Amino acid sequence: MKKKIVAGNWKMNTTYSEGEILAKEIAGQLKEVPEGVQLIVAPPFTHLCCLTGPLREAGIGIAAQNCADHESGAYTGEVSAAMLASIGVQYCIIGHSERREYYGETDAVLLEKVKLAFQHGIIPIFCIGERLYERESNQHFEVVEHQLQNVVCQLSATDFEKIILAYEPVWAIGTGKTATAAQAQEMHAYIRTVLREKFGVAADNTSILYGGSCKPSNAAELFGQADVDGGLIGGASLNSGDFIAIAKAVS
Repeated sequence: MKKKIVAGNWKMNTTYSEGEILAKEIAGQLKEVPEGVQLIVAPPFTHLCCLTGPLREAGIGIAAQNCADHESGAYTGEVSAAMLASIGVQYCIIGHSERREYYGETDAVLLEKVKLAFQHGIIPIFCIGERLYERESNQHFEVVEHQLQNVVCQLSATDFEKIILAYEPVWAIGTGKTATAAQAQEMHAYIRTVLREKFGVAADNTSILYGGSCKPSNAAELFGQADVDGGLIGGASLNSGDFIAIAKAVS
């Protein structure tokens, strides 16, 4: 069965003390989240070591926002999947559009990150999505299929069964624009169709999250779509009340 998931990506926000307060606020409201909905929080690297234990004890999953594409070595400033696993990190966001756009991460690099995450028992939350010009020129299906074929479809059937996907239309991230519920459903259904061709019925159990200016006011409509299994939340995850309200909207 595919899981219902709401994951909060804090990005490069909060000092450690601010993050500690936010994590406690989220944990304190966990009882309001519907049964069967998994909350995941992705704080900055600096917070992970201290927040992983308390969040996991509260029943909240803990994710890193990135990991290195190498096992170890002379890669100053990088953090490996092995390091993350050693402190109890359960998930890792890989392939976010900001990593692709600002840091030039290619599909080949992302595939290595995904493989290393699995090797160390970490579940990737793998992001895919098109830019505005790609949608406006009707390339959005082609772009997303290309991203899937180059990374996800290269996985073993065993690893595929564990991966979480997040569809993020790049034009809707941090812009205030949001894909309509119909646009989100159309793409999520297409993603599942592509995956079904490679992995068969296992694709029906893959959780596909929506990301891109999701907030309490539009969450219920987005999450009400048949192939939208929750959300990868950016700005709204920095407010515990908004984050919990979004989680409560999962049907």
